[in-house]
Amino acid sequence: MSLSIKTPLIESLPLGRLNGTRIWMKMEAAQPSGSFKIRGIGYACEHHYGQGARRFISSSGGNAGLAVAYAGRKLNIPVIVVVPETTSERARNLLQLEGAQVVVHGEMWSEANQRALSLLTEQDAFLHPFDDPLLWQGHASMIDEVVAEGVNPDAVILSVGGGGLLAGVDEGLRRNGLDNVPIFAVETQGMASFNAALKAGKPVEVPTLTGVATSLGARQVCQQAFDLSKKRTITPVIVSDHEAVDACLSFLDDHHMLIEPACGASLAPLYGNKLNIESYKNVLVIVCGGSTATVNSLISFVG
Repeated sequence: MSLSIKTPLIESLPLGRLNGTRIWMKMEAAQPSGSFKIRGIGYACEHHYGQGARRFISSSGGNAGLAVAYAGRKLNIPVIVVVPETTSERARNLLQLEGAQVVVHGEMWSEANQRALSLLTEQDAFLHPFDDPLLWQGHASMIDEVVAEGVNPDAVILSVGGGGLLAGVDEGLRRNGLDNVPIFAVETQGMASFNAALKAGKPVEVPTLTGVATSLGARQVCQQAFDLSKKRTITPVIVSDHEAVDACLSFLDDHHMLIEPACGASLAPLYGNKLNIESYKNVLVIVCGGSTATVNSLISFVG
């Protein structure tokens, strides 16, 4: 039995009207851990459990850590999640609610990650938030589900942070014979590590990460995400924090689901009618979710 669930595939009439085409939404925010992350992380956790792992260790205070904690609870395996000091109290509480032991270390994710790696023993499995082929294999299942419902997307829109979702969607498209489908990869201005990699011709570290879409906050995208830009058409798109948050609020009105700004980023170009996608017949947007978002946090940002 999979730790992730089959999520709804819903046509958005409001976004379709705005953009002059059919917009399909894969509602990954409906996953039990609150985001798409449980697909890949659940798949990886089941793999490691089958290989004898008896404790899971992660270094994410966001969606990835929550997915590991959920997987550990379902498999009855203890979980340690190391988070940086910047992790919100809400995120820490959600991790503890899932039964994870939360360790706070360092000012940024890289420091928390080093601490997490230092805790590993032979009986542990480390779950990276985005850079792991097992994760990409698990994430690909969302495309399997879309195709099984009779929708063959001719364009995909998604948010990109570290690149795990991008890599998984690419794998899902390829294994369903959709190798030539273009992808629009959306980031916010202060979190644009994928765009920086494209400009530099290789993955590079972004000096500083700023803004509200903290789940996109990988200082450097994984090599796989960059390599894919050489193999298929991937168009980088950058939106502002305000556009991302406004999209979250508009989406809440239109489709009655709360998502975080990192997910709102992928919807912002659609609400702003910025992509010129009228020539496509079936555009798929990955509504990736967001476990720690609150209505108050969104409203307080826009004032």
